[in-house]
Amino acid sequence: MKKLVVFTGAGVSADSGLATFRDSDGTWGNYKIEEVCIPEALDFNRRGVIRFYNDRRREMLSAEPNPAHRAVAALERDFDVQVITQNVDDLHERAGSTRILHLHGELTKLRSSDDPSLIVPFDGIEQGFDDVAPDGSLLRPHIVFFGEPVPEFERASALAAEADIFVVIGTSLAVYPAASLVRCVRPEIPVYVVDPGRPAIRGIRNPLEVIRKRAAEGVPELAGRLREIYVKHPEIA
Repeated sequence: MKKLVVFTGAGVSADSGLATFRDSDGTWGNYKIEEVCIPEALDFNRRGVIRFYNDRRREMLSAEPNPAHRAVAALERDFDVQVITQNVDDLHERAGSTRILHLHGELTKLRSSDDPSLIVPFDGIEQGFDDVAPDGSLLRPHIVFFGEPVPEFERASALAAEADIFVVIGTSLAVYPAASLVRCVRPEIPVYVVDPGRPAIRGIRNPLEVIRKRAAEGVPELAGRLREIYVKHPEIA
């Protein structure tokens, strides 16, 4: 069974109605990064940070997986699928994908302010301003803030290096270090990109195919083609 690694960004959830950060009408159009998404903000604007992520959690829980999420999940019937996502929502999980690595954290978890490895599940909406972790420190969103290391990047790099097929969905390939994952893919491995915009693909030297469609339309289309090429007619792959 072919190892299929799927790397997703905000575009895959945009078709579920979740605002992206980078678009002109996206989330960051209404907030300053330094007020809600840097570690220091937890000191001088804790209530604003907690309120911001409570709002993101509320939006997430009101959204539903779209055809792109469901198509990725359904690929597990024919491929050994690993999802690596920059998204902090749980739409891949709710669509049925079973192996998901969240590079930038998860809204469904909180963590200790003192010990980044002390992570606790959170199935509510409203994190309290003064909620504490088991170690007695204040809880914070389990989100990788700007300027913080990406703890799962090494694991994600190893997964990308193992891919037999690498699929990129809904990401500009401009947010580092996540965007450099495509460079970890072995040079002979085919890379498929689904995005209606202009992702940064000029540096990709792999066999490359770009589908310039929104995720909800392009991913089901690509899923059908992958089955045709690698499952029904593997002799032509």
